[in-house]
Amino acid sequence: MIALRSEPKTLNPLTAADGTSREVISTMQADLVHINRATQLTEPALAKSWKISADGLRYTLTLRRGLKFSDGHPVDIEDVLFTFRVYLDESVHASQRDLLVVGGKPIVVRKVDAQTVEFILAKPYGVGERLFDGLAILPRHLLETAYREGKLAQSGTLGTTANQWAGLGAFRLKEYVAGQRLVLERNPYYWKADEQGNRLPYLDEIVFLFVPSADAQVLRFQSGETDMISRLGAENFAVLSRQARDYAMADAGPGLEYNFLFFNLNDLSEKARAEMARKQSWFRSEKFRLAVSLAIDREAIVRLVYQGRGAPLWGPVTPGNARWANAAIRYPGRSLDKSRQLLAEAGFRLANAGNGEPKLVDPDGKPVEFSIVTSSSNADRAKMAALVEDDLKQLGIRVQVVPLELRSLIDRVTQTKEYDACVLGIASFDADPNSDMNVWLSSGGMHLWNPAQKHAATEWEAEIDRLMEQQLTATNNAQRKKLYDRVQEILAEHQPMIFLASPDILVGAKKNVGNFHPAVLEPYVLWNVEQLYRRTEAENARR
Repeated sequence: MIALRSEPKTLNPLTAADGTSREVISTMQADLVHINRATQLTEPALAKSWKISADGLRYTLTLRRGLKFSDGHPVDIEDVLFTFRVYLDESVHASQRDLLVVGGKPIVVRKVDAQTVEFILAKPYGVGERLFDGLAILPRHLLETAYREGKLAQSGTLGTTANQWAGLGAFRLKEYVAGQRLVLERNPYYWKADEQGNRLPYLDEIVFLFVPSADAQVLRFQSGETDMISRLGAENFAVLSRQARDYAMADAGPGLEYNFLFFNLNDLSEKARAEMARKQSWFRSEKFRLAVSLAIDREAIVRLVYQGRGAPLWGPVTPGNARWANAAIRYPGRSLDKSRQLLAEAGFRLANAGNGEPKLVDPDGKPVEFSIVTSSSNADRAKMAALVEDDLKQLGIRVQVVPLELRSLIDRVTQTKEYDACVLGIASFDADPNSDMNVWLSSGGMHLWNPAQKHAATEWEAEIDRLMEQQLTATNNAQRKKLYDRVQEILAEHQPMIFLASPDILVGAKKNVGNFHPAVLEPYVLWNVEQLYRRTEAENARR
């Protein structure tokens, strides 16, 4: 058993945008070529082999024979063709589509024979076969009708019956009890075996319990009700580490999660604009955003939120991914004086609040007040938002932190756009910059400050688009690094996201959980779920 802070929003890999959904989906789905989360190297998965042409434009992949979906239905090349047709269909709005458009042209997928498929690119692809990681092969026999009817986004809800959902992962859907648990059972048709030829997975069942409180998750782990715990806060990690008897705790080191504050920069409807116009006039000011950034005490966030088990951030590249960091950028430390100077230059001034506290007003004399929404199930981000509130109070800015259930939060940010500012986090699924294409491209659904733009709203966003597309096709790593360095410079200059901090990966498991090897890439403790097993008492005694 493992506890989740919230219910997954979906089991559909096409529409999953939250970490909880991705974690569950990873146990139920499989891709053609997979990035091993421990070694960060590629390895064969549903494709037993692949070849890349000398010019880097053609990828020829050969499927394993005898593959079956978790409902027993055979897999063939038509499932692969269907999958990529769906990913590439603009009307589906799959988050993976951005990775499949190379040189401005969608990848062409062509059947070679019954076991072989060819992918034709307009330009060479910078990351090679890593392209295929995370692209789950979909069951055409279950989804084709929904696709034709334009209802694919409604498929794979938590209420889907077990016989109407299938994948190629180690586990399959068994039971969902709203508000309580999601139960997965062993996929009897799973294609992997261990070195001795034993069919995987070892476990018969995985139960995800929905436990929205981090403290309640710890209590359930301490009592033995759950077997593993992940995404731990530093305080709870310290408590469990002191009390560890029947379980082992691990700090896997710096991960790829970056937490940040961002403002609502969407082009809103007429009604919404009338309500938000004044606030958006502040948010669109780069001097205002930079002033906010300079006022935030990131070292205090690391100290108070992570108890030192983390790192302050001024950009999206964390210490766990130093290879891609732009070392030439000199980020300023905290400076309230510089913040006040920038606000004054932007037309803001301090007024008498009548209570001895400073009150910042805008050029029209209106008080600068806004709310920050964040996830009620993520204690760390709630603490970050509260610390940001305290920091901005010193500038005379009044902030109200509004915790929301994760589904409601994601809906507000990506759909209704009904929010002022938000503290959120993203955990990159790979160290390569392309894993976050959907964040940096202005057309991306995770371009959070103004998602899914038809045309880049600003010149600097258009420049990021060009740079990310150029590095996508550059096969020289030094050239790719140079292009991504410039992306980081633009983000530092314009501050669309105010980066805050990155935590270490803190996890734990009962001592009888075998093959527990946490990684710094998602899913941290379930990346090798097919190899997890329960040790016998004799095995534990020998350890």
